Amino acid sequence: MTVPFNIGVLQLSMEPAGEIVAMAKACENAGFDTFWLAEAYPWWRKHSFEARSSTAILAVIASQTRRIRLAWGIISPYTRHPVEIAMEARVMQDLASERFSLGLGASKIFMREIGAEGRKSSPARVMRESIEIIRGVLGGEGFSYQGNVFAAEVPPLRLDACTSRGAPPIYVAATGPVLQRMAGSLGDGLLTASISTPAFIRYSRRNLEEGARKVGRDCSSLILGAVIVGSIGRNSRRAKEGAREQAAMYLANKVENIRSSADILLECAGLNLDELRPVAEAMERGGRRAAAEAVSDEILDKVCPIAGTPEECIERMGEYRDAGCTHIMLEIWGEDRPGQAKLFGEAVLPAFRS
Repeated sequence: MTVPFNIGVLQLSMEPAGEIVAMAKACENAGFDTFWLAEAYPWWRKHSFEARSSTAILAVIASQTRRIRLAWGIISPYTRHPVEIAMEARVMQDLASERFSLGLGASKIFMREIGAEGRKSSPARVMRESIEIIRGVLGGEGFSYQGNVFAAEVPPLRLDACTSRGAPPIYVAATGPVLQRMAGSLGDGLLTASISTPAFIRYSRRNLEEGARKVGRDCSSLILGAVIVGSIGRNSRRAKEGAREQAAMYLANKVENIRSSADILLECAGLNLDELRPVAEAMERGGRRAAAEAVSDEILDKVCPIAGTPEECIERMGEYRDAGCTHIMLEIWGEDRPGQAKLFGEAVLPAFRS
């Protein structure tokens, strides 16, 4: 089975819930395939945003949409026990049925903020045990599990229980090769981090397929989703300003919070930390708009955003598709994002519909 090329929108859960719900509805009306909600973390408070629960907000979105697929993209098992993740997934199955997918990632920043960095158990072990428990709990049979990190004990569902049986697709978010290969061997696909470039997609595709081949899986059935900064407008330069601001936030984030974990991501973009340090310093000094001013045209080009006029966005999306991306996770930023979603729907999405 060959996975179709899909185009979705990803948003962080760092804005008022009502605004996020409105954006999801705008994306459904525009014709996007999927709305991904990534869980923000408290670091964003330094820049006038607040972290909110993506699982709670996506449940609200499920009740107010009908067609668009919905996904956690991502939540972390460092902040929720896998049994609780399964319970919250069941809510989404109740509300969205087969429209729901589950994105799971270790999230190095969450690990640091809750004191999980330095624990003996590796992120790969945490992820493996989490996926096995989530699938085991949602399968409905009696389930007993004792891992190195997590344990679970749940009785079987009675036959008369009014609920789904079975897990949704589970995607692994990863930057490094170990977890990327796990996405191929154990997950239903791989999600790459923000500031993904076509070069990083090719790198990730190799790891994903290597993991799948090791266990005899068919690579063609796995998705590769990429979080990509974007903004659109009829005027190219004005449209790219939204992408410049979003790229500034992510680049500053990587300098301050991710560091070595982002090495390959930045290397594939042709960027280095010394080049980005002024962006991070501007972010700390004057916020995201000051950081945007520190992002030169050269740095923005290296980030490879899907930004500019509809024609420019179509061309860049084609580059990601040709590199092996099967699911665009477009993070729209800038002025009038619902309006931007509408323009994407009118002028870009039709170019990729067969």
